[in-house]
Parts: sequence; structure tokens; C-alpha cells
Amino acid sequence: MLSGSELALAGIAAAAAGLVNALAGGGTLISFPALVALGVPEVVANVTNTVALCPGYLGGALAQKNDLAGQKKRLILLVPAGIMGGLAGGILLLYVSEQVFHMLVPVLILLAAVLLAVQDRVRDWIRLHSGHDGTDGRGCRSAALPVGLSAVYGGYFGPGLSVIILAVLGLFLDDTLTRLNALKQCISLGTNVAAAVFFLFSGLVLWPFALVMAAGALFGGAIGGRIASRIDPGRLRWTIVTIGIAVGLYFLVRLFI
Repeated sequence: MLSGSELALAGIAAAAAGLVNALAGGGTLISFPALVALGVPEVVANVTNTVALCPGYLGGALAQKNDLAGQKKRLILLVPAGIMGGLAGGILLLYVSEQVFHMLVPVLILLAAVLLAVQDRVRDWIRLHSGHDGTDGRGCRSAALPVGLSAVYGGYFGPGLSVIILAVLGLFLDDTLTRLNALKQCISLGTNVAAAVFFLFSGLVLWPFALVMAAGALFGGAIGGRIASRIDPGRLRWTIVTIGIAVGLYFLVRLFI
């Protein structure tokens, strides 16, 4: 039987995760360890956490809906890529050994943070050598595969998913960071919902934790989304880069513990 204090701690952790996910990504590094600290086995904690944090992504996406104006074509192309990748990642979690992907996680997140830090120069290089203009069309279509591959990781575990997706979007699409962040919210939502729906049938979801955390994540995601829509784009970028590096180093240290 779960105590009220355990449920409260899980709810607070989920609210913090929802806020961080809406701002930059990496919120799972708050909620997942919290569940493990409460005695939940790692795979069960991961599954429960994925289901619980879906409302947080919804709250973040709704809070930035105004920043999605004019991005319909991007949503049509990239959200399905996120959904398919999230489903594939969920399948990997339950049916494939975790060890190889566990070792790749620090590399993927640190690479995403570096890409985001230098995205302007890399984006200019891509535009010069590929001929796309960074708008809807070829640039958006080129982003679909990298977004889908990033979503595989998101469905598998998820910390830093938003950092990776935002870095990919910054490389292929020429737009403000605030508008790309809104697009990232929708892709992340599709990724996590796809994985969560798959997990619903796994029998591994701890529903008392999941329901309390879902409420907390929705609250935190809504607040984070509103803050992200108003923050200075340059400051938001370096906040995301900092979080990405911290997340990557955390996982790197875990490999040697």
C-alpha cells in the first residue's frame, strides 16, 4: 500500500518534470529517479513515468498553441514521424536488451546539446550545401527521418528527447527558437502518447503513481509552456544547452557506477 507522502513526492517530481520538459527537456531525470528512489523497479518506473508525463506534454503544447500558427505542414509531416518512432522505442524497451542503448544515451544527449549550441552555423552550412531554404518543403521533409530516429530514443527512455528534437529542428528549419520549441512540444507529445498507449497493455503501469503524476505533469507542463513562450530566444537556447550537457554527463557517470 502506497503512503500519502510517497504519492505526494511522486506528484511533486512529476510537476517539476512537466515544467522542465516544457522549457527544454530532460524532465524525466527528475521523475524517473524519484520513482526508483521510492522503490519502484527501473523498467516499471520507466513505463509508469512515460504514461504519467503525457499530460505534461499536452499542457506544454496547448500553452504554446499561438506559436504554432503557420506550421500546419510541419505538424502533418513531423508529428507522425514522432508517433512511429515512439512506438518503435516502446517495443525496444520491452523486448530488446537495454544495455547497448543505455551505453549510447550519453553520446546522443551530449551530441544534441552541441548541435543546439552551434545550430546557426550548422544550419547555414546545410542550407549552402543542400539547397533547401530551411522553410516548409524540402527542409521539413529532410527533418522527418532524424525526428523519427530521435523519437525511437524517446519511446525507449526519454531524458533529453526534447533537446535532441529541438536540435534537429534547428538544423533543418529556419525559424525562431520559440516557434521551434512549440513544434517540439507537439512532436514530443506524439512520441510519448504512442509509447504510453503501447505500455498500457504491458501490465507494468503502477496506476496510483501514474494518476497522481499525470495531474502534476499537466500542471507543470502548462506553467512551463507559458514561460517558454515569453522567454528570450537566446536565453532559452543556452538554458536548453546547459540542461542537455547536465543530462548527458549524468548518464555518462552512470555508466561507470
